Amino acid sequence: MFKESSFLIKIKATADVLLLLAIIITTRLIEYQYNIFSESMFTVLVVSVISWLIVARAFGLYGDLRMKPISIEWVMFLKAFGIFTLLNSFIFFQLLDHFSFERYPFFLDSVLLFTLLPAQKLLIRIMFKKLRSSDQYCRRVLIVGAGDTGINFYENCVNHEFGYKLTGFLDDEKQPELNGHYLGTTSDIESVIANYELDDIVVTLPINKENEIRNIVTVGEREGKRVRIVPDYHKFSNGKLHVDSLGNLSVITLRSLPLDSFDNKVYKRIFDITFSLLSIIFLFSWLFPIISIIIKFTSKGPILFKQDRWGLNNKTITCLKFRTMVAHSKEVDDNGNYLQAQKNDPRTTSIGRFLRKTNFDELPQLLNVLVGSMSLVGPRPHPVPLNMSSKDSVEKYLMRHWVKPGITGWAQVSGYRGETKDKFLMKKRVKYDLWYIENWTFWLDLQIIVQTFVNMIKGEKNAY
Repeated sequence: MFKESSFLIKIKATADVLLLLAIIITTRLIEYQYNIFSESMFTVLVVSVISWLIVARAFGLYGDLRMKPISIEWVMFLKAFGIFTLLNSFIFFQLLDHFSFERYPFFLDSVLLFTLLPAQKLLIRIMFKKLRSSDQYCRRVLIVGAGDTGINFYENCVNHEFGYKLTGFLDDEKQPELNGHYLGTTSDIESVIANYELDDIVVTLPINKENEIRNIVTVGEREGKRVRIVPDYHKFSNGKLHVDSLGNLSVITLRSLPLDSFDNKVYKRIFDITFSLLSIIFLFSWLFPIISIIIKFTSKGPILFKQDRWGLNNKTITCLKFRTMVAHSKEVDDNGNYLQAQKNDPRTTSIGRFLRKTNFDELPQLLNVLVGSMSLVGPRPHPVPLNMSSKDSVEKYLMRHWVKPGITGWAQVSGYRGETKDKFLMKKRVKYDLWYIENWTFWLDLQIIVQTFVNMIKGEKNAY
């Protein structure tokens, strides 16, 4: 039942590939009588299939979407289709321009793909929904435990497209609000199995009910029922648990993050390298000398400011910035507290104020991104003294370092940048950083980058 998601993913991917191949071959054979075995035809097919699978996977089209409405899948498709079209246009008409591809077939491909792919996905949904609701496929489930976990399982799995039909609940406390689905206590397991039709037993009891769970497993398997246990660990996490195997042991990870996936790490790193490299070539190459000359002529000291900060897994990195303060400025006060930049800070130079206001002071961090110590988007790295003062006073502070720090981040574009002398502001920043880490998507990174440019143009009151 739960393994169906991987099967469904394979069905979706296979259907996408077959439809894409059919569209490309049909348009070229009918309109242009292409030789199906030619090098150009083979190139179009291979590049199109690979780029679509990569983009579709990156935007979540091959995830488990059974609990999401078709509108969510449609939005995912629109994002993937847009990037796929731009990517293919660049590949075929810039990188592979020696093939002299006609533009009209690609336009026709896009129109047909835009029309037929959503229809195909809707058809797959309808087919699987009918299959799951059929008596042959549907499995009758007994839920043992009517607490929050049991009710959540019922609402999220039985009432949705997971192929389950409820037999009833068992719980050691009477639950009249279950509308007739309460069948007795956990000790009644044998009589319930004997008197009711059921296929699966899902145990949602608290983890301290070890004896009851052991008895249910023993009785259920003796009677030939499939027993599944839903661990009551969600109170320790955000609900995104991940179960894996190490040797002969099962390991539960309380917080499963999108960037734990190797695929997502590769996508993010490729984007970081491409964006930072192009920015260095086309922007930094001429802007760097101009800013450097102005800094050198307006104040004494080095052009770049280098500062140790904490990066991925709390490891120290050297963060680069254009120097915006007078050389050898004090970083800590007489009491050892870190001196954050503040409004009308006397340490800030005239050009430094402009650089901070426009975020141009962060441009050297493109080099940090290129070498891999930072990412374009992520939680902003803080100076070491600020980390030391915050890690014990702000809950979950160090969880920010589960991913690489970024030049910009979700907290910054949401208004939480600049000085954080008030603990409330630091807590809000951490809250936004953790939300980003737990909900990362490639599209979210693009959104944050665009919003950063918008904020640079508008100006930010906390940029000083």
